[in-house]
Amino acid sequence: MDAPLIGVLALQGAFREHVRALEACGARVRLIRLATDLEGVDGLVIPGGESTTMSMLMERMGLLVAIEQAVRGGMPTLGTCAGMIVLADQITDGRQDQHLLHALDIAVRRNGYGRQVDSFEADLEVAGLDGGPFCGVFIRAPVVEDSGTAEVLAEHDGHAVALRQDRVMALAFHPELSGDLRLHREYLRLVEGARTAGGSGGSPA
Repeated sequence: MDAPLIGVLALQGAFREHVRALEACGARVRLIRLATDLEGVDGLVIPGGESTTMSMLMERMGLLVAIEQAVRGGMPTLGTCAGMIVLADQITDGRQDQHLLHALDIAVRRNGYGRQVDSFEADLEVAGLDGGPFCGVFIRAPVVEDSGTAEVLAEHDGHAVALRQDRVMALAFHPELSGDLRLHREYLRLVEGARTAGGSGGSPA
């Protein structure tokens, strides 16, 4: 089987770092800027950035409906920081015109950990992750106010910062800035499981 082909949303935000991390893990990568770019990909990464800008650009480029259909159809998806917000079911301080994918049963608050100057790193114990704590890089990170039915993989100060629901993973921090590839490898295992089951590429499981 060929290496998985992962689409990285490349409209805005920290997508280049995800590309480098995924390629270092052995994956093939395609930048996603148009709906047609989703054809044939095995998984999708929604990076950090500015969630309101990202959602508006997705709508403007005709990507919003295509991504929503792919994710709801079973495409393994990783959302980091702003990507977590876009994947959430609810946002407590969002704009009225902000679009969410409703792919994770969670409620989030934007920039819940403060502004850029309040950025920090924290060692996180991630469930199922071997090799010791993972250094989470938090930059204007969202706070999960309600984790709903999602599986919590890691917490910080009493809030979930890593979650998984079905084939969707969401992280409040930036694993692509840590220099640690373990969470990208975990995501790729999710992709490989979907490929083995014949349910990747947006097809129902």
